[in-house]
Amino acid sequence: MTIRLTVAQALVRFLAAQYTERDGERRRLIGATWGIFGHGNVAGIGQALIEYADVMPYHQGRNEQSMVHAAVGYARQSNRLSTHAVTTSIGPGATNLVTGAALATVNHLPVLLLPGDVFATRPADPVLQQLEVPYAGDVSVNDTLRPVSKYFDRIARPEALIPSALQAMRVLTDPVETGAVTLAMPQDVQAEAFDWPEAFFAERVWTVRRPGADPTELAEAVRAIRTSSRPLVIAGGGVHHSRAEAALAEFAAATRIPVASTQAGKGSLRYDHPQDVGGIGHTGTATADELARTTDLVIGVGTRYTDFTTASGTLFENPDVRFLNLNIAPFDGHKLAGLPLIADARSGLGELTEALAMHGHKVPDAYVAEYSEDKERWEQRVDACFEAEEIDVRPTQPQVVGALDALVDESDIIINAAGSLPGDLHKLWRARSADQYHLEYGYSCMGYEIPAALGVKLAAPERNVWALVGDGTYLMMPTEIVTAVQEGIAIKVLLVQNHGYASIGGLSEAVGGERFGTAYRYTSDDGTFTGAPLPVDLAANAASLGMRVLRAKTVRDLREALAEARAADTPTCVYVETETSDTVSGAPPAQAWWDVPVAETATRPSAVKARELYERHVSTRRRHL
Repeated sequence: MTIRLTVAQALVRFLAAQYTERDGERRRLIGATWGIFGHGNVAGIGQALIEYADVMPYHQGRNEQSMVHAAVGYARQSNRLSTHAVTTSIGPGATNLVTGAALATVNHLPVLLLPGDVFATRPADPVLQQLEVPYAGDVSVNDTLRPVSKYFDRIARPEALIPSALQAMRVLTDPVETGAVTLAMPQDVQAEAFDWPEAFFAERVWTVRRPGADPTELAEAVRAIRTSSRPLVIAGGGVHHSRAEAALAEFAAATRIPVASTQAGKGSLRYDHPQDVGGIGHTGTATADELARTTDLVIGVGTRYTDFTTASGTLFENPDVRFLNLNIAPFDGHKLAGLPLIADARSGLGELTEALAMHGHKVPDAYVAEYSEDKERWEQRVDACFEAEEIDVRPTQPQVVGALDALVDESDIIINAAGSLPGDLHKLWRARSADQYHLEYGYSCMGYEIPAALGVKLAAPERNVWALVGDGTYLMMPTEIVTAVQEGIAIKVLLVQNHGYASIGGLSEAVGGERFGTAYRYTSDDGTFTGAPLPVDLAANAASLGMRVLRAKTVRDLREALAEARAADTPTCVYVETETSDTVSGAPPAQAWWDVPVAETATRPSAVKARELYERHVSTRRRHL
């Protein structure tokens, strides 16, 4: 039996029948579709979404990149078991997807992209927004999505949709391969009718695997841990993707091995778990980084070992250090010449805990006392950063973080991605639940926070969801505030005004760039941006987009505004200008290095000094072979 539908109708109906299952939990794979319509998709997928509105929810976006961020936020909050599709027109609508696609793929988060494409039949050549490539007639701007997609296909004929759609679902649900998946849809093919086999629309359940460890690799891993005197776990995002937090807590409690976390892995243990020692690497805590410098065995669980984690290859100083990498992806499992333990994080941790229990293995009491005392000292530094001796003055950024930290409970979710906030949050935030800390730091994309908050709130409507944004990030992409207002998605936006790119300003100063081009100020006579701050009113801007805005001028105001926003059932923004003068203390400085090359030759004293320091740091780098 066959059913006659357009290609777009067939695709939407197919997507509505796809499910995932893991540990007995069944979810819709494609929970909704985001879309901005133009001549490349309005008559195809646009019409199909009306045709099947009863089975495929639709969200109206304002920016194509933002729609991908919202889908990614939804996917992460859904533990990668469910995601959203994103449809655009051809031309700029399609190319605006590239940044979001790269973010999804870097972070191993599934999202389905459905950009419109030029005519497959080429009745007129070129059409509006078509890129002409003289040497290749089959290339369009959508080919920019190939390198940032885990799977890409162009559906040039109706019947090609069947195998391609199935492959797309396979990749989206593969815990190793998942990321952005792109099906480029020529606009004429979208509207073309075809007789589809009924079986194509039958419900399909895609099992998300939990592979266990190879016995030989497991035995070697157990041996490495038992012969280590100062082991250290680094928990990455794979712990959350696997929902392995409880297994990690059991492993840590049984062995007493301390656990540090990457940005993606923070919250794998509660901040008050005895074995949690905080963030690792350039934005990490002194406790975790000192342990990393002396450890003889790094147990990486679901981490990619980015340069922020390894301090650009300078953090692990022990000449005898080895690496044991529990990772579902062989590519990551073999990094740093480590012993691979290729398995699902939860399965692998369970097997390690059981095997080590047979030997009664625990780290020595002296090691536990050492990191416990260091952790307590760091907590005292956090308290000092959060404390506000005066409450009728402008707050510092750490005090802003502290005010929110004091207000929330384990049900709240905070979202951030770029600027100076990620460093402060990684060092200072006290994660109270496995999914409270939502930092996108694999791609560190400015503009991610507000649309991602929409996706998270759609996945967890009962939770308070906070988008923490600086003024630089806000100016990149505030547009989805309109969507939040339109659909009544009650996100909270904490908008911090510090008049520029604070993070890059600090980095610029450190590498001899003298903060050039990083402040939001009027230009001076010498052409630099060192004049008075710009009279930009971001609070008024947010209000003009329909959001309720609470202005906070002092620490006292901030505490009251945050409490009011948390209780609100409509989209609400708290706007605060922070104290940034050199006379106030901020967050603790970086506890480990990060490699940003400095000019090898220069005449300005700041750059010369920065180069001397750079060369000292570079000399400590090592390759772990």
